[in-house]
Amino acid sequence: MPIEILMPALSPTMTEGNLVKWHVKEGDRVNAGDILAEIETDKATMEIEAVEEGVVGRILVADGTEGVAVNAPIALLLEEGEDAAALDAVSTAPPSAPAESEPVESAPDAAPQAAPEPAAAPLAKTEKTEKTDRVFASPLARRMAKQAGLALDAVTGSGPHGRIVKQDIEAALAGGVPKPPATPLSPSAAAPAAAMVEAAGMPAYVEVPHTTMRKVIARRLSESKRDAPHFYLTVECNIDALLATRKELNERSPAEGPEAYRISVNDFIIRAAALALRKAPAANASWTDGAIRLYQAADISVAVAIPDGLITPIIRGADGKGLAEISREMKDLAGRARAGKLMPEEYQGGTFSISNLGMFGIKEFAAVINPPQGAILAVGAGEARPIVKAGALAIATMMNCTLSIDHRVVDGSAGAEFMTAFKGLIEDPLTMLL
Repeated sequence: MPIEILMPALSPTMTEGNLVKWHVKEGDRVNAGDILAEIETDKATMEIEAVEEGVVGRILVADGTEGVAVNAPIALLLEEGEDAAALDAVSTAPPSAPAESEPVESAPDAAPQAAPEPAAAPLAKTEKTEKTDRVFASPLARRMAKQAGLALDAVTGSGPHGRIVKQDIEAALAGGVPKPPATPLSPSAAAPAAAMVEAAGMPAYVEVPHTTMRKVIARRLSESKRDAPHFYLTVECNIDALLATRKELNERSPAEGPEAYRISVNDFIIRAAALALRKAPAANASWTDGAIRLYQAADISVAVAIPDGLITPIIRGADGKGLAEISREMKDLAGRARAGKLMPEEYQGGTFSISNLGMFGIKEFAAVINPPQGAILAVGAGEARPIVKAGALAIATMMNCTLSIDHRVVDGSAGAEFMTAFKGLIEDPLTMLL
């Protein structure tokens, strides 16, 4: 009996994914561990490996198909001694991808879609809708084109119904397809896979379809604001001593080599938050229907902006790591996050989050809690402000930090204890080195 290859669940929250590219074709022999395909989740594009050996008998879901439900069959593998006739005995309806021209609701418990009609032969020219100039392209292809400054309407798609997929972008870049000139926004170049709409009496607007990541962000943060009773605590931190310590430490760093480091203010914040959680363990918690979970390790999730949204790579056991180690690890995680190369365990399972918008000049903000965590720290910009010091007016570099707390999990006194400890560490950074 042929073996069904199923759409894998690459994260606990994944309900569907996009099949970006097959690395095998029908008739290929594969062994356990061979790379079969690339799957795009809400956070990254990952390769899936074969767990059985055999011959690829039939591919059920084509390259570039979006919205494939988890556990839906995507291919059939013939076992040793089986021939193609065995495939006829298997009744498997491949899942359909959501139509790009219609809005689709993201439903975590939705059943697999009905089987699609047989795919038409690839069109000689990229297919567009009759009502708009929107180009069909996979999310990965759109992202690659955006990063390369490549106009999608200049690319010929080879996927189902002329959809542009990853290899089409690669071929276009290798073949020297011209990039669009720096002109005012047009319907074809205003946004990837976007439609410019102008109705009578209504202003023109650009419509950008939801990516899988954007759907997940919308669902999770809506649940957070609806279900978690947020309250907020803000402190002002004097970071003059921290900036001086950072400067001195960076001047001592080797110019190059594995021991080189370049510590940022954010590295100090990660370290201080982790140590403050050790001093105020009640803030290192999350809510479940049966109990409050008090975490024994300070695994700090750090928000990193990526083209389609944001991701939170984790510094595991940050309270037990020095500033140089945190700095090197954070640079590696952030770089791979922006390249879509993080493994699920590198961005799932943190106990506490930090969101820093100080580099954008934001003075103060309140972040939305990242469920199931119980708190998130929002960090604003450091700026020179007048303060009263020893009874006299002085100028100091001040930084506002706001803790958003789930009141089901963390009480006000526990939140205040954390913020007091955090402020003390930030204003006396040498205590982080003990």
